[in-house]
Amino acid sequence: MDKTYYFDYNATTPTDPRVVDAMAPFFTEKFHNPSSFYRHAGQAFQAMEAARASVAALLHASAKEIIFTSGGTESDNLAIQGVAAKLKAKGNHLITTKIEHPAVLNTCQHLAKSGFEVTFLPVDRVGMVDPDALRQSIRPATILVSIMHANNEIGTIQPLKELIAITHEKGALFHSDAVQSTGKLPINVKDLDIDLLSFSSHKIYGPKGMGVLYVKSGVKLEPLLFGGGHERGLRSGTENVPGIIGLGKAAELAGQEMAAEEKRLRPLRDRLETEFRRIIPDIMVNGDTRQRLYNTLNLSIRFIEGEAMLGYLDQHGLALSSGSACSAKSLEPSHVLLAIGLSHEDAHGSLRISLGKYNQPADVDKLIEVLPPIVEKLRSMSPFWKKK
Repeated sequence: MDKTYYFDYNATTPTDPRVVDAMAPFFTEKFHNPSSFYRHAGQAFQAMEAARASVAALLHASAKEIIFTSGGTESDNLAIQGVAAKLKAKGNHLITTKIEHPAVLNTCQHLAKSGFEVTFLPVDRVGMVDPDALRQSIRPATILVSIMHANNEIGTIQPLKELIAITHEKGALFHSDAVQSTGKLPINVKDLDIDLLSFSSHKIYGPKGMGVLYVKSGVKLEPLLFGGGHERGLRSGTENVPGIIGLGKAAELAGQEMAAEEKRLRPLRDRLETEFRRIIPDIMVNGDTRQRLYNTLNLSIRFIEGEAMLGYLDQHGLALSSGSACSAKSLEPSHVLLAIGLSHEDAHGSLRISLGKYNQPADVDKLIEVLPPIVEKLRSMSPFWKKK
């Protein structure tokens, strides 16, 4: 098989060659520890701080508000556990939603075993949080609300500004996992007035193993890691300078190119949706079709198993996912699809298509050509389809 058709950009992205080129000297020639005092170390420090400024510019933040981490999971943990530890004397109540990434859900569930109370807000059929439900859930003991910006599976975009305003009216802090939206949507942390925001390098064509936590000036956290006091004392450990340089370059490119990418990718996504609705009977589009990431299409294809569908697609060189990548080896249906009201059977028949910068119209043509016969073949073997 000569070509792979990659449709799983929400899981990870290839590192942009321009990012690799920017990183390369910092593995060998400019390898120095930025905390040392000699000239070459100072140059490494200056390069690191230039990258921090590039990341800050992408978010419309101040450079001093950017904390480098090992990825979105660590950023989510630092935000949630850091606030919980710092403010536990003030309150012990956290709020999140049922459709969060496991990095948020599992962190909140861990804290629930340690004396904290957690409210998991429901969502509607398209995956949207009801602002009134948030308002009614906030108590005097609520210290943090954590709601993702855009969902990694169905692409639904939450009304963050409204949710943040409600949270602040009640005196709590607001964190958002923005791993899927950063680099796809413009984000202005000052306009949002958000307290904490997480994102990950490998979702924006940067290297794996790098992430960011935006911490608004004045917001206090307890660190998870202790050591030499790096990253304003919030993330000790010698900095991953090549990774930071790569993340900075990826952030710079995302800021320059995201508008053009939306203009290019949205019609490709819409064509897939239109054609599959036309060709394949008994399918459902999951997520809010108005407030949705322009690169994401989540389908429930009834009366088939998603795992079998992915296997056949892989034989044709097509790489897609069913549910989220972080739980791809689980036999359980997607918690996101169950939360929006799908049955276990329909959730098991889900297909997530997520487009990115290297997809071309010919890739879309290939998927439109290959998927319908696979669905027809699998349904021909299904007793449920035959009964229908």
